[in-house]
Amino acid sequence: MLRREIRYFFTALMFFTRIPCPSWVDHSAEYLQKSRKYFPLIGWIVGGIGALVYSLAQWVLPSSIAVVLSMASTVWVTGAFHEDGFADVCDGFGGGWTAEQILTIMKDSRVGAYGVIGMSLLLVLKGLVLVELAGLVGIYWGLILLNGHSTSRWVASTFVQTHAYVQDPAKSKVKPVASERFSDGEMAYSALFMILPLVLLPHPLLVVALPIAYLGKGYLGRIFQKNIGGYTGDCLGATQQVAEVLFYLAILALWKYI
Repeated sequence: MLRREIRYFFTALMFFTRIPCPSWVDHSAEYLQKSRKYFPLIGWIVGGIGALVYSLAQWVLPSSIAVVLSMASTVWVTGAFHEDGFADVCDGFGGGWTAEQILTIMKDSRVGAYGVIGMSLLLVLKGLVLVELAGLVGIYWGLILLNGHSTSRWVASTFVQTHAYVQDPAKSKVKPVASERFSDGEMAYSALFMILPLVLLPHPLLVVALPIAYLGKGYLGRIFQKNIGGYTGDCLGATQQVAEVLFYLAILALWKYI
C-alpha cells in the first residue's frame, strides 16, 4: 500500500515537474490517474522552490527582482506546464466561435495573439501582487507562495469531479488524469495536503482565500461548460493559474483587516 502511494507521488512529480525521479517510475496510465491526489503536494514542492529562490535572492537584490526570479524558478521547474494551458485557453476561447473551433485552436502548438496577451497580463498581475505582498507580509511571503501553489492545484483537480472531459481521450496526453473521478475518501486525502499548509497562515481570516480561489474555478467552469461542454487538460492548467492569482489577490486584500 505505502509503496503504491509512493509510486503515485513520484508519477505526479515526473509528469508535472522537471525534477528527476527514480528510474522505476514510468508512464503507467493507472499510476498517472491515481497521481492526481498528490497535486497539492506537488504544489508544496514548486512553491517551496520559489520561496527558497526568493529568500536567497532578496539578500543581495531588491525584492521586486527576487520575486521575478522566484516566478522564473517555478515556471522552469514545471516546464511552464500550466502557463501553456492558460495561453491555449486564451487562444481557443478568444479566437474560436464554436466548440469545434475552440478545441482545434487549443490543440495547435502555436501561440497566438490572445495567448501572448493573456499570458503577459497574467504574469504581470501575479508579479505585481507578489511584490506588494513581499512588502506587507515579511517572513510569511514564502508560506503564502507555497499555499498559492498547493491550493490552486487542488482547485484545478476538482474539475475532474464536477465536469465532463470533452476531448477525445485517445488523443490527449492528460487522458489518464482526466478520465476517472476519485471517491470522496480519495478527494479528502488529497485535500489534506492543501489544508495542512493553510493552517500555518498567521491569521484564520486568511483561509477565506481558499473559497475565493474556488470561485474562479466556478466562473471558468460555467464558461467552459457553455462553450465546449466540459473541460480539457488546457482548462485545468488555466484554472490553476487563475486560482493561484486569485489566492494571492485575496491574501493581499484580507491583510488590511488583520
